[in-house]
Amino acid sequence: MARKRYSDEDVLRLLHKIELNLASGQEVASACRSAGISDATYYKSRKRFGGVGKSRLLELKALEKENERLKKIPLGGASLA
Repeated sequence: MARKRYSDEDVLRLLHKIELNLASGQEVASACRSAGISDATYYKSRKRFGGVGKSRLLELKALEKENERLKKIPLGGASLA
């Protein structure tokens, strides 16, 4: 079976759906099964995105993009003058 790759927004949506199922009394295994992911995927995603809202996710993406840009800047050698 092919491996699914979820976008960060999709992961947040799935986590929210699972949290709602857990709040209504479902067990973790059945809530994950209804969302179509494994328990391990749920716990990894919750560890990475736990407590992150959509606005924080956008901030995080912007910071990651900025860090990548800064890493590509060559250090030393040429002067700016």
